[in-house]
Amino acid sequence: MLEIRHLKTLHALREADSLVEAAERLHLTQSALSHQFKELEERLGMALFVRKTKPVRFTSAGLRLLQLADATLPLLRAAERDISRLAGGTAGRLHMAIECHSCFQWLMPTIDQFRDAWPEVELDLASGFAFAPLPALARGDLDLVVTSDPLDLPGLTYVPLFTYEAMLAVANQHPLASKPYIVPEDLARETLITYPVERDRLDIFTRFLEPADVEPAQVRTSELSVMMMQLVASGRGVCGMPHWALHEYSSRGYVRAKRLGEKGLFATLYAAIRTDMLEVPYMRDFLLTAKDTSFSTLDGVSAVR
Repeated sequence: MLEIRHLKTLHALREADSLVEAAERLHLTQSALSHQFKELEERLGMALFVRKTKPVRFTSAGLRLLQLADATLPLLRAAERDISRLAGGTAGRLHMAIECHSCFQWLMPTIDQFRDAWPEVELDLASGFAFAPLPALARGDLDLVVTSDPLDLPGLTYVPLFTYEAMLAVANQHPLASKPYIVPEDLARETLITYPVERDRLDIFTRFLEPADVEPAQVRTSELSVMMMQLVASGRGVCGMPHWALHEYSSRGYVRAKRLGEKGLFATLYAAIRTDMLEVPYMRDFLLTAKDTSFSTLDGVSAVR
């Protein structure tokens, strides 16, 4: 009566929190996914979740099957990894660089899982801010780069990990805290706090301020997210940051998170790899693990449309 695909679809629905995003994760149409759920519910004779609820509310039957999915799917993944090892490709190198100061929140759990699953793969991680990582990837010095700024270089493939919203952190008492959203002109009198990277790699400049020909009154840099939030909370500036990194502080009332522009400023994070590495078993597994970990640990990310 039950099939592995049923457990995967229920798991995806819980993680995505909507039929639309669950279908995207599973590379199905929303209609096909709805039909699959309807077919299963008819077989079982009971509903698995309550329609048109957000977040999705599961019935007792749905929760029981989710328990089964949580127990079964990791075992299935482990078996698939073991089979891949038997088929070859168990050893190799995965040298990575990141162009994202905020990525450690999901990247470190991903690396922990990957080390356990692929102990024979030589793993190394470096910051990509002191050199140009994408050309290094193309040369073969690196094997994977986490970036939100793809370059059109021959031999590279960009695998989308997730879409996120860039937001502005302001102090609770700041005049901008009461605005429904921020417009570029709002920052003309502000000190903008950023990570110490080139302006052409910061969306708040390239996609928000520069198109409106607006320059902040002052720019200040900091290496650490926690220090940036301390500066913002004490009224010493405002700061652009991904929603997932900012949520940790805004959810506690430490700062306020404001949307950039009426419709928001969205970006996509990619894993850049050499095209010839796409089918290597441990690389495929790393990308799957990275996606699973980011969706399960980060707030406000969504599947790439």
